[in-house]
This record gives sequence, C-alpha cells and structure tokens, in this order.
Amino acid sequence: MTDGAWTALLLAGQRPGVDPLAAAFGQEWKALVSVAGEAMLSRVAKTLLASPSIGRVVIVAQEPEQLFVGDCAWLAEVPRISTAVSTSGIASSISALAGTGEAQWPILVTTADHPLLTPAMVEAMIAGSAEADVAVGVVSSKVLLAAYPENKRTWLRFAKGAWTGANLFTLSSTRARPALHAWSAVERDRKKALKLIWHFGPLLAVRAVTRTITLAGALGKAGLRLGAIVRPVPLPFAEAGIDVDKPSDHALAEQILAKRA
Repeated sequence: MTDGAWTALLLAGQRPGVDPLAAAFGQEWKALVSVAGEAMLSRVAKTLLASPSIGRVVIVAQEPEQLFVGDCAWLAEVPRISTAVSTSGIASSISALAGTGEAQWPILVTTADHPLLTPAMVEAMIAGSAEADVAVGVVSSKVLLAAYPENKRTWLRFAKGAWTGANLFTLSSTRARPALHAWSAVERDRKKALKLIWHFGPLLAVRAVTRTITLAGALGKAGLRLGAIVRPVPLPFAEAGIDVDKPSDHALAEQILAKRA
C-alpha cells in the first residue's frame, strides 16, 4: 500500500457506567485522562497523523463531540480527522464503518488508551499484516517482561510462547467481514482465552489448552473457518503491549514517556 492509503479507526468509547480509571482522575471519559501532561486521545491521534501509512483518522465514541475539549480541542480543526458514533459493541461499530466512504479499506484499528503508541509501531503493524485479511498485533511475554518485569498483562499461552494483545488490528478488505461478525459474537470473552477459542471448535480449544498449537496456527485455523486469512503480527516493542487500564499502568506510562522526553 502507498503512503496515506490506510484509514485508522481510533476507538475512544467506553463501557456503560463509570469507568474506574476516568473516575480516579476526575474525568467522565477515559480517553481524556491525561498521561504526562496530555490527554491519551490527543497523544494517540498525533501518533496516527504522524504515521506515513495513515491517510485518515476516524474517532469512534458514544459521544465524540464531548471529547473535543481541553487539549483535545484541536482534533475538531484537522481535516484528516472525522468522527463516528459507536453502536452497542466494538465489532459492530467497526463493521458499520468499514468499507464506507467514511472509513475506506484498508483499515487499522487502535484504541485511545494506548498513549505509548508510536509511528514505528503503527508502520511495523501495517508491514507485518501484508497478505492477511485480518491481522492482530501481539507482543510476546519475553519481549514485554524483559523490559517491564513487574507489569501485569493478560497472557494467551500457546506452544512456543505467551502473548498479549497490542490493541492494533488491521482489516484489509471485505474479506475481513466474517471475522468482524465472529468478533461480535465473542466480544464479551475477548480476554478469556479458552472461551474465545472454544467458539472455533472443541478440537482447536483442546489443542490450545494442551499448548500443542502456536498462536499463528490457532489464528490460521480460526481463519479457515471464517474464509479469511488471519495472522498475528508479533511486534518487537515492549510498550506496544501496554495500554492504560488502571492506575499502575498510568504510572508506568508516565515513567516511559518521561524517559522518551
């Protein structure tokens, strides 16, 4: 793909009710929580705009206009940024937008609670997703824990290693739609590895439990059932696996950003 060919969907909504992290920092919206002096949403948007492959950024949230305040006010003035109102779930929101005039293929998906994201991570994710209909960014436990041994993550354990998500996904074309439909069905279980895999059949679940299949093998077999090529993209950046869900993540992110500065 040529530079600027990709649409980025920046997910900035949150689950119904009070978000604990937002409440801890006196915000209504998690995306507006400040990390190292700047709202997470603003940081991630700047990263996407600075990534050569990204042409447009669509901010998806329940009430996106409420996010354009304070140090996020500038987002309303950028022609390359638009907004979309999310529906009842992440997958259904993406499915409703994907392939429309607002969000043309190919699409990169990321989240506003990823303030450590860099253009290098974005470009590595896109490069690694070549020839896949759907690609999932992941970071290995070896990479992440070597840099941040105290960090707590949800690990998916397979043959030849354990992995955590990087909150980065790519969708290449309409061939990704079956995966979006499947994602919608399993969205509630997305952090429960066994339940997630069980949706693709008991044999695959047994192989995952016994760790006789790699992550790439499991995603490949799940993709076959969906009629799509689904692949993981292992990223070499430890920070790609750290999103900000709790105060300890927030403290770590501030330390990392201070060192970058």
